Amino acid sequence: MTKDDQIPFEAALLARAGPIEALLRRLLDDRPLSGEIARPQRLMAAMRHGVLNGGKRLRPFLVMESAALFSADSEAALRVAAALRVAAALECVHCYSLIHDDLPAMDDDDLRRGQPTVHKAFDEATAILAGDALLALAFDIIADEATMLPAERRAALVLALARAAGAGGMVGGQMLDLEAERIGPDEAGIIRLQAMKTGALIRFACEAGAIIAGAPPVDRERLAEFGSAIGLAFQLADDLLDLTADAHQMGKATGKDAAAGKATLVALHGANWAQDQLQGLVDQAHALLDPYGEAAALLKQAATFVATRNS
Repeated sequence: MTKDDQIPFEAALLARAGPIEALLRRLLDDRPLSGEIARPQRLMAAMRHGVLNGGKRLRPFLVMESAALFSADSEAALRVAAALRVAAALECVHCYSLIHDDLPAMDDDDLRRGQPTVHKAFDEATAILAGDALLALAFDIIADEATMLPAERRAALVLALARAAGAGGMVGGQMLDLEAERIGPDEAGIIRLQAMKTGALIRFACEAGAIIAGAPPVDRERLAEFGSAIGLAFQLADDLLDLTADAHQMGKATGKDAAAGKATLVALHGANWAQDQLQGLVDQAHALLDPYGEAAALLKQAATFVATRNS
């Protein structure tokens, strides 16, 4: 992606982020929903601090664009509205993971997206509860009939997100990441760790579009494979940036993995190898989307952006 190509893509990313941000703001309102008793103001403020603090909203973008591949039918308008809610749910899971990842018992970070982390802005107990509540809210959003999809598709989305977020996905990957500080994994172990910690939610984001659309299994598998490729590319790029970028550029502390002696593919093989791998992953991701023609143009740009971003 040249600099000129990147500007339109970043504009598209920003355009998708606006409606997501607006929906998240509504979902994080202090007023309780039907069936809830009350929403404590301090808890809600902490949740909003952890969610409404900027960010690229890349994962929601991938949900929206993967669903848009299947937009040429009478369900298209309903599908856009449903995809927006699924995208918001995924962002709640992602932000919950960041809140907990920043805690002193985990990565012990003071800065996230250029702002104090939730446990610094509030306190550790409130940060834990804010993350807990965001995880629960994610499944509430998808299961609610306001996500205007057939019940079986909502159930499939709940199951897929639970598998991506849980012990066999993101949380399991975080456990492996903590263990990696004392038990240096080999290359296969690093790839497994990264596929779980970072890749699982990105894979879900891409696969979700096919589930929302009720697309055939071949499409679901293809988009999941696309998500796996760009998930690995995202982590490779992140590891490179951890070595080369500064905290102001990234909006968070950098150099921590190297300082902790944590195993990464970049540390194992070097920056030049990682750059070659990134190009190969982008090529793989683009090839997977070829059957969708021009409808996949923005998703292809997303794959390139993931590998070439500078923050």
